[in-house]
Amino acid sequence: MTDRKLHLALALYGVGGPGQRNLWKDPRVPKDASTDIDWYIANARIAEAGTFDLIFVVDSQYINATYPPHYLNRLEPLTLLSALAVATTNIGLVATATSSYNSPFNLARRLASLDHISHGRAGWNVVTSFDPGVAGNFGLDEHYDYDTRYARALEFVRVAQGLWDSYEDDAFVADVSAGRFLDPDKLHALDHDGEFFKVAGPLNVSRSPQGQPVIFQAGVSEQGRNFAGEVAEGIYTHAGSIAEGVAFGRDIRRRIAEKGRDPEQLRIFPGGHPVLGATDDAARALDREQWESDNDFERKLEGFARPFGIDFAVLDPDAPFPDLGTTGDNSRGDRVKEIKRVAREERLTLRQTVERFSQYRGNPFAGTADTVADTIEEWFTAGALDGLNVSFRLTEQLEEFVEHVVPRLRAKGVFRTTYEATTLRGNLGLTVPENRYTATRRKASASPADQAEEREEAFA
Repeated sequence: MTDRKLHLALALYGVGGPGQRNLWKDPRVPKDASTDIDWYIANARIAEAGTFDLIFVVDSQYINATYPPHYLNRLEPLTLLSALAVATTNIGLVATATSSYNSPFNLARRLASLDHISHGRAGWNVVTSFDPGVAGNFGLDEHYDYDTRYARALEFVRVAQGLWDSYEDDAFVADVSAGRFLDPDKLHALDHDGEFFKVAGPLNVSRSPQGQPVIFQAGVSEQGRNFAGEVAEGIYTHAGSIAEGVAFGRDIRRRIAEKGRDPEQLRIFPGGHPVLGATDDAARALDREQWESDNDFERKLEGFARPFGIDFAVLDPDAPFPDLGTTGDNSRGDRVKEIKRVAREERLTLRQTVERFSQYRGNPFAGTADTVADTIEEWFTAGALDGLNVSFRLTEQLEEFVEHVVPRLRAKGVFRTTYEATTLRGNLGLTVPENRYTATRRKASASPADQAEEREEAFA
């Protein structure tokens, strides 16, 4: 038994996301799953019955015909999650939204609205957009470079957080006898004038029951990790092994502490794709079979090309990997640079490079229900994860996980049997951020002894 509890997130990919390019052909998959709100509601309710912490919706704002089926035709995240908010009661709702191609005031208002609609269950996965093609959809000739994207993202989040503090919690007195709806002293303009944004405020939405939406982040580059250290309360990542997950967690929590934040106020969610079978061998064989059915060379090439922003299909796959100069460096920079370095140093062809970086790597979460539960527990107790962001090819596989794996995790004492709170923050064990103006007012009215004690606690 442990006081620390596992968290579960569900990522939904409809007719097939990355690595699932032929999933739409399965007769069990509705051909309109990615735009059918009833499909989303059904899956969200299954996850909620399993006391999952949250639904996670990915997004991007550029496509071409080579993209995975789900990406070609899907619902906008905040619109989708607003519908799920009124069809569910407890499960958190996390939307991906880019800081590179949004306005802080507009996005802060939409997220705050989702937080109210859901009674405090909203989260924001902050991305900077790695698809170079997104720039063309927003009137730009080229994508922002890495440093600019992350500097802009940090200022964007700070502005949003400032706007969410526009009203103090008790600003709306609604005193009928006095004819006083609002205490104007508790409404605050932001008056932000920074490097990238100039935003007056205030926001015309009050604070929600959880104070602010939970901030998630998914970048693993050096800039992404530094950004996580500044603002992240949740992180979506990849961990190929327990050791890799432990090392990542230690690195991010160190960065958080260096920024003067509490490293325990963070939840890390590596992605996982549980596959269940009657035996471990059967489950692993099914996992590989599913992967291979979706990942012939043509499909691998399409996915491989995405961060480069060019069409590799027109090139001879058996010719040397092309000299691309800096192409793709402003996308997934670290990975793109590593691909080009390896291809150059080992003199690989395009085909060899694609196969090297797109090979099947096994699935630690494939096995019987007992094996999968044991593996999740092992990763969790080792500190390789705080939660698991799971995805499934089929709704039936989600149902199997909830029916067979969740009870085993509960029996181990690592997963909840019921929701502990009504907000996403509460269920994740994260604190409600104090309104900055309330905090200033409280500190100003504190006694000298209390102020000294606060300074000592801050120093400690």
